[in-house]
Amino acid sequence: MTAAVAFPWTPSLRVPDPAVRVLDPRFARYRLPHARLERLGGGTRWAEGPVWFGDGRYLLLTDLPEDRILRWDEATGTLSTFRQPAGKANGLTRDRQGRLIACEHGGRRVTRTEYDGRITVLADQYGGQPLNSPNDVVVAADDGVWFTDPPFGLASDYMGRRGAAALPANVYRLDASGRLTCVAEGLEGPNGLAFSPDGATLYLVESRAHPARIVAYDVGADATLFNRRLLVDAGAGRPDGLRIDADGNLWCGWGGGEGLDGVRIFAPDGTAVGHIDLPERCANLCFGGAHSNRLFMAATGSLYALYVNTRGAPWASDPGEDA
Repeated sequence: MTAAVAFPWTPSLRVPDPAVRVLDPRFARYRLPHARLERLGGGTRWAEGPVWFGDGRYLLLTDLPEDRILRWDEATGTLSTFRQPAGKANGLTRDRQGRLIACEHGGRRVTRTEYDGRITVLADQYGGQPLNSPNDVVVAADDGVWFTDPPFGLASDYMGRRGAAALPANVYRLDASGRLTCVAEGLEGPNGLAFSPDGATLYLVESRAHPARIVAYDVGADATLFNRRLLVDAGAGRPDGLRIDADGNLWCGWGGGEGLDGVRIFAPDGTAVGHIDLPERCANLCFGGAHSNRLFMAATGSLYALYVNTRGAPWASDPGEDA
């Protein structure tokens, strides 16, 4: 597939790419002096949830309004349809066995695609009530599937299916035995989430807070959360999905207009250290490529990529990305 309309963005011919901005000296080491921002494809209405499949050298991402999962092939550079309809899928990841895990706004569920293509429903209700619209998902080292469940997909048929929320906006954990528990409840728009490289900290975006924020929790040995704290006050920014590099930095999809749209990078202490300017709002991102050093960015109508001088955390961002 190709972009539906001509896109006015032109890549920079200069290096270092001026779109990659150093906000704090700690970020300088992560900007490759010879790497430039690339636009890999377009034609989406709202691109989301990229996940890398290293064993097949391809990336999957979602397009909610078009109800499809797309596939970008590294060998050919083509963008094609992987699955349609797709339950208005949003966030994607892989489990420890390399299978696709999807949050579906339309089906109000979390699913797993088996090796033979069959789809298994992992969760679609809690306490006898239907989930709202599962949004983003990560898999922990113990095979636990953690996902956010805001009401975003219930607001319209454009990004999900119109409906009423029966549950608060919570974060859930599905353990390896299939038991679903609520680990954080009554949140203000729980959105992207990711673990620190050692799995001891969970980072969570609350995009409906005023202002939006990123909070951190300590993760107990029994997979409970405690010591909630504010890590980032987003101010005028609009954070969405996030992933973690091997040094524990947070790479967060960011919006808010010119000068804010793109990716904002934070040190583990919450300091903004870098920014990647994009001509459109970035919803979500992941690390991929042969060495997990290529940042893929799903940004409204386009898919972008940038090589960086770090790697995705071994399992905390997208398990299986180095498969």
